[in-house]
Amino acid sequence: MTKVKVSLDDIEQRALQALTTHGAADWVAKEVAIAVRVAEANKNLICGLYYLESYCLQLVSGRVNGTVEPVVTQPRSASVKVDAKFGFAQAAFQRGIETAVNVAREAGTCALAICHSHTCTSLGFFTEQIAKAGLIGIGFTNASAVVSPPGGNKALLGTNPIAMAIPAEQGGVAFQFDQSTSAVALGKITMAASAGESIPEGWAVDSDGNPTTDPKAALKGSLVSTGGYKGFGFGLMTEILAAAVTGSVASTEVKGLKLADGPPHGLGQFYFLLDPGTFSGDAFWQNLASLEAAVDKQAGARLPGTNRQPVTEVEIDKALWEQTISLAVTRISG
Repeated sequence: MTKVKVSLDDIEQRALQALTTHGAADWVAKEVAIAVRVAEANKNLICGLYYLESYCLQLVSGRVNGTVEPVVTQPRSASVKVDAKFGFAQAAFQRGIETAVNVAREAGTCALAICHSHTCTSLGFFTEQIAKAGLIGIGFTNASAVVSPPGGNKALLGTNPIAMAIPAEQGGVAFQFDQSTSAVALGKITMAASAGESIPEGWAVDSDGNPTTDPKAALKGSLVSTGGYKGFGFGLMTEILAAAVTGSVASTEVKGLKLADGPPHGLGQFYFLLDPGTFSGDAFWQNLASLEAAVDKQAGARLPGTNRQPVTEVEIDKALWEQTISLAVTRISG
């Protein structure tokens, strides 16, 4: 697989051009392009340019609305709701985050619900923004059903990720994690199938519910939860918060996220924002510092999401980059 080096600025600009070429409003395209850039910078390839073609196809087909204005309301004193109106999650979050942050700073906490949105891809992209605002951010979202219950063989839940980001006392992010409640992201199995590679046992079961290392059999079957029943419980919790609480769709009602045609995703994301000093004051920062020191004493250990080195360019599959350039200048016909 041939790789090419591309600057993050070029990635963001080409992604923005591709989205506007296919009908997204400038401000919406900007928010999505920034998310693509961050995903590529963090080597979160499944949430980066890997999704760009499907974004463009779905803009053309109408599966995602690239021009809609999200509606922000405050149903309770410490609750903020954003109706994405079947548009991009990144745009909906951008419209609601300032209000949510202000509410959390005033009340100590805020529940932020993003309703009826397109897939948000990288959930950590959003919780990181909350942490950079000086608040603890915890996020949940669901996706199309690909995970079966322990002992079962029929998909019930999505990969249903959970993300958490903790602010640093002097600004920025102390640490963060973003992980699916499934054993692995579906995209990794799709990529293995395309490459003709096997997958580790414990990622998925076939259509009969038997463990498999064949990615094609896995795609006809279902993924399993990380940690068995424990992970399945977290997946259920995520489903309730992301779908039931926000009034958005259940995982079983969502068609494949990358399919060009079909009904809008209509997914939900749910975030808790918490001022870290609300209950303990400076003791929070003292406790956090002790935790960081304890980890630092162990050679080779680190808190998740730390020690990231800033980069200005990354290596990308040549064919993917050529596709990106084409999407930026040529609109796909519907």
